[in-house]
Order: sequence, then structure tokens, then C-alpha cells
Amino acid sequence: MDQAVKAEIKNEFKRSEQDTGSADVQVALLTSRIKELTEHLKIHKKDQSSRRGLIMMVNKRRKLLSYVQKEDDARYKELIAKLGLRR
Repeated sequence: MDQAVKAEIKNEFKRSEQDTGSADVQVALLTSRIKELTEHLKIHKKDQSSRRGLIMMVNKRRKLLSYVQKEDDARYKELIAKLGLRR
């Protein structure tokens, strides 16, 4: 993922002007990386180290989403709707 894509995601999901690391932004960035890695693993089925990294990213995203849901359920629902996640 290049810097332009990261900046675009940050601009879309930031909560304030200075925000670059809120849980919303982190979840959006992780979702983008997870999609890229999933496509990679469809081609390279035996790449176990990347598969492990994918599992770790999915778990981190799940923990962040649980945190957002605990803090603000409306924001959580809006976030998963924007990202197209099922939960």
C-alpha cells in the first residue's frame, strides 16, 4: 500500500483534523491491508508466513472493533457499514 492510498484512507476516516491514529483509522487501514493480503494468498496458496500475518491483522482489527463498539455503538455500526464488514 503506497502513501497516497494511506493518506486517502486517513482523510476519509479521521475524526478530527489532527487525527491519524484513532481506532477508526486503524481499522480502515487494517481492512485495506487485509484485502490486499487476501488477494495475494489466493495466488500464493503455500505462503504460510503471509497467512500468519493475515491472521494477526484480522485479530488486531477484531480487538479494535470490539473497543469501538464498547466505547460508542453508533460509531461502530457506522464504521462497519462504511467498510462493508459483516459482524
